[in-house]
Amino acid sequence: MEFRRACMLLCLFCLAQVTYQQKKQRQTSKADVVNLKMYEELKKEVQDLKQEVDHLKEQQSLQTICLKGTKALRKCFLSFSEPKNYHQASDTCIAQGGALSTADNGDENDLLYEYVRTSLGPGSEIWIGINDMASEGSWVDMTGSRISFKHWETEITNQPDGGKQENCASLSAVAIGKWFDKNCKDELPFVCQFAIV
Repeated sequence: MEFRRACMLLCLFCLAQVTYQQKKQRQTSKADVVNLKMYEELKKEVQDLKQEVDHLKEQQSLQTICLKGTKALRKCFLSFSEPKNYHQASDTCIAQGGALSTADNGDENDLLYEYVRTSLGPGSEIWIGINDMASEGSWVDMTGSRISFKHWETEITNQPDGGKQENCASLSAVAIGKWFDKNCKDELPFVCQFAIV
């Protein structure tokens, strides 16, 4: 009988030990899950902070551009006096994080004209981000969207008048901000625009 009791106590002790080990293992698993969840949350917070820092750097860079150039409505304009062909000018603007300038309305065109006149000189002519390369006579901006605002010079030369030979648009300070179509291989100064977020 003593032997049975000892066996029973030993079995109960073993059962208690197994139960304790299983419980400890479950707690460890829960701790691992909690640690993994905490790790994922921290990882997301770090990614969010990185995006915010990148955004602030972009804003600071844009502020620098606006200080060097001019701010007009929801855009910053920055002039480049070195003449380039249309595609080189466009590539330069893209590399800076912008696009060739495009006036969306008369007020913007007037501000762009005034900026060109003061930054590059009253006799300047610049590339603007408008072309009809894809389809003759269908003038689009740098995103490929048809333009709704037009400011062609029509009193003297009836622009655009170059047909398939002149597919890129320019803005002339001499013609008080009027547009002309030109051969895209011509070299002109240009103005890049940057959207203010």
